[in-house]
Amino acid sequence: MKPERLRYDPRFLPFADAASDDLPLTRLLRLSLFQVSVGIALALLNGTLNRVMIVELGVPAWLVATMIALPLLFAPMRAFMGFHSDQYRSVLGWRRVPYIWFGTLLQYGGLAIMPFALLVLSGEGRGPAEVGQIGAAVAFLLVGAGLHSTQTAGLALATDLAPDHTRPRVVALMYVMLLLGMVGSSLVFGWLLSGEFSPLRLIQTIQGAAVVTLLLNVVALWKQEPRDLKRLEQPKSDVRFATAWRSFTAPTHTKRLLATVGFGTAAFSMQDVLLEPYGGQILSMEVGATSQLTALSAGGALIAFGLAARALKRGADPLRVAAVGALVGVLAFAAVVFAEPLGSALLFRIGALLIGFGGGLFSVGTLLAAMALRKSDNGLALGAWGAVQATAAGVSIALGGAACNLIGDLAVRGQMGPALESPATGYLFVYHFEIALLFAALVAVGPLTRKRNDDKHADHTGRLGLAELPG
Repeated sequence: MKPERLRYDPRFLPFADAASDDLPLTRLLRLSLFQVSVGIALALLNGTLNRVMIVELGVPAWLVATMIALPLLFAPMRAFMGFHSDQYRSVLGWRRVPYIWFGTLLQYGGLAIMPFALLVLSGEGRGPAEVGQIGAAVAFLLVGAGLHSTQTAGLALATDLAPDHTRPRVVALMYVMLLLGMVGSSLVFGWLLSGEFSPLRLIQTIQGAAVVTLLLNVVALWKQEPRDLKRLEQPKSDVRFATAWRSFTAPTHTKRLLATVGFGTAAFSMQDVLLEPYGGQILSMEVGATSQLTALSAGGALIAFGLAARALKRGADPLRVAAVGALVGVLAFAAVVFAEPLGSALLFRIGALLIGFGGGLFSVGTLLAAMALRKSDNGLALGAWGAVQATAAGVSIALGGAACNLIGDLAVRGQMGPALESPATGYLFVYHFEIALLFAALVAVGPLTRKRNDDKHADHTGRLGLAELPG
């Protein structure tokens, strides 16, 4: 008698229920590796290089901020990229793969030249600093264009492949892989660059990230998108992007969804560069303690992804999930605000955990709602969501830092009155403004969560449209 093969209960395998007959778990996990590569690029640009350029290479902070902001120039192009990936007809019968592949090549090229450009820019290499500045700008632009193209087309491909009933878990899994890519690569970069800094080690680390990015995306793409040669026989669409965009954004519910994404993302992102300085400067927390805040936020987001996937599987409205995330965000920022007068580091940590939790619910809910806007050709919808999210995040981070410095300087100089003469005033202004933005997001999303009995928007939304989602 042959021994019975050991089987595992899917309940004990994270996101096993995201798989389906058409998209098994191994194939789904392999596809999600493109999110890991995006997470590596984001961790490198927004974390590791930020510190290396300022501390080890002595690059002025304003120039560092400018370089890091350059990839955001391509954020509004995500809707354009998604639209053209919908319409593209490869001679091999693909739509999404060429955009992911060329996005990967752009990431690889940018990371390959980046360390040399940074060394010339800082004076460590040979050549005038101006050449280094131009080279670094090109490198950051290439990485930005690559990661935006890869993520937009990759999410569209995941939407194409996933059946309707598993999409909520697929979305949550994609977010988890992005977060794991960011956290894991941050730890690896920190380990590789620990000890005595050297230009050679910087080159090896960044170019190693380029090679890993290429390998991950090749594995992720292998035999994922079915080849459909019938597309070549179909006449090319003469619809222009401007026309498609006007048609897509014409329904009121689409405008409200994009406004919700913009307000909510700006609210959760504005404090990204302020949370740790607030803990150190205002609450006198040590460096090690403030470094744990990132882990707390990431842990909160992971919990949110798991709970969101479970709730959406049971039929929860994605926009209600997003609204709950916004409400949690209000509580989170209130906790951060009250931590200062109470002098409570514990309350501050709870706030950091809730920021990650609320942001995770909000992101998953709005992304799934964007997926439901169109029955097919999801690239435009997902590109619009990504464009609004990335742009709102970048602009809000820059405005948050500027507002904190401006208001804080005025308060410390006594120009805002004796009651506000504190270095905490600038931080608290930003946190209060984030609460206001979350209420704006709730105002925008409110009408979308109401149950509608009529189907007057059926032509725009289809069977999975916002009007038909559980109220």
